[in-house]
Formats: sequence, C-alpha cells, structure tokens
Amino acid sequence: MNILYPALVMFALTMFVQFRLGALRFAAVKKGEIDPRFYKTYQGAEEPEKLRVHTRHLVNLYEAPILFYAIVIIAFATTQSGWLPQLLAWLYVLLRIAHSFVHLGSNKVMLRFRLFVLSLAVLIAMWFSVFASLLIS
Repeated sequence: MNILYPALVMFALTMFVQFRLGALRFAAVKKGEIDPRFYKTYQGAEEPEKLRVHTRHLVNLYEAPILFYAIVIIAFATTQSGWLPQLLAWLYVLLRIAHSFVHLGSNKVMLRFRLFVLSLAVLIAMWFSVFASLLIS
C-alpha cells in the first residue's frame, strides 16, 4: 500500500465539494435565489444558508488538510510511510469524509465538532509517528 492513496482520496473529496458548490451556486443564480453580482466581490445580500454552509465547508477543506498533505509528502519522500502512518492517513481521510457528510447533511454541530477534533488528533499522531520514525532511523 502507498501513503499517497489517502491523499488522492482527500483530493477527490475536496474536488467533489468544490464542484458541488459550483453547481449549487449556478442553480441558485438560475432560480433567482441570489444575484450573480454577489460573486463579483462577495458583498451585498448574503448567500442562502445552504450555500453558506457549503462555502464554509470548502474553505475548511483548504485549511487543516494542508497539514495532512504536507505530512504525507514528508512521509513519502523520507520513506517513513510504514503501516502506522498509512493507517493514520486512512483514518484521517475517513474522519474527514464523515465530517463532510455531517456538515453538508444534518449539520449536527456537536457531532461535526467531535469528528473534526478527532481528525486533528489523528493528524497530530501522524506527524509524531513520521518524525519519531525519522529520529529512530
């Protein structure tokens, strides 16, 4: 197994949300739910709630996951991608998928928060495991 595969799945999740947001925005403009001029400067009338949630979620996928991509590259480049970093990488991606499902679905805040915090804990463990392996080798 290769540690780059979880990064590919994370990328696919991000692109899914990116294109879904684009489709939702296009549909909202077409239905007259929002003035297309809003997207020129993101000022004026607010986006409908569903779009705001999707927009915020997409922004979130460009925040903490950057640290995931970085540690995956470090692990791969330094050949420190043994079973533990790979397991943690897959666990991180699964938690982020679950987080996306909750955020873009029921949006239960406490469940979403728990999934997010757990994913951060897994990400921290992944950083420690990769750098501990580097120190040992």
